Amino acid sequence: MGFDVDPLVAVIVAGEAGFWVVLGAGLVARYLLCRRTTGAVLLACTPLVDLVVLGATVLDLRGGGSASWSHGLAAAYLGISVAFGPCMVRWADRRFAHRFASGPPPWRPPRFGRARVRYEWREWGNLVLAWVIACAVLLGLVAVAPPGADTGQLWGWMVRLSIVLVIWFIGWPLWVTLFDSRGAEVRP
Repeated sequence: MGFDVDPLVAVIVAGEAGFWVVLGAGLVARYLLCRRTTGAVLLACTPLVDLVVLGATVLDLRGGGSASWSHGLAAAYLGISVAFGPCMVRWADRRFAHRFASGPPPWRPPRFGRARVRYEWREWGNLVLAWVIACAVLLGLVAVAPPGADTGQLWGWMVRLSIVLVIWFIGWPLWVTLFDSRGAEVRP
């Protein structure tokens, strides 16, 4: 029984794996090998993985590939990776520093009060940035698609991403602001 893998999906999966490999290598160099400069350079290279995914996506579409679900997935991946990537690097860095370099305990998101409200709005702001980047990439892909190509899948991804944006808004920042902004002293 054969299993066909869309080459672009393989590039996206390899890009995600590459992000974590480069991130891990940077943290190992920084904390275990005591090579702070090498670690910083490796951590700064994590966005290069996104450029590879973007290049593969554009080349696939310009090379005559029809706009497909995987092109939309690549745009969504890029938006999320660019918007949330720095937060993910900081998250991993704090935990690695705590575990291997006697760093302070990792920061935890607030559970209650105004700090929780600010946190949820900031996270949603990151999602808005991801949405803007992904939609810009999708529009760019529509622009570079071969003349007469069906770009319905790309427009469909803009709708999907917009639905996620609205659900996240209602479920987290709006909900916490309206119904769950109790003070830190009110803990269960």
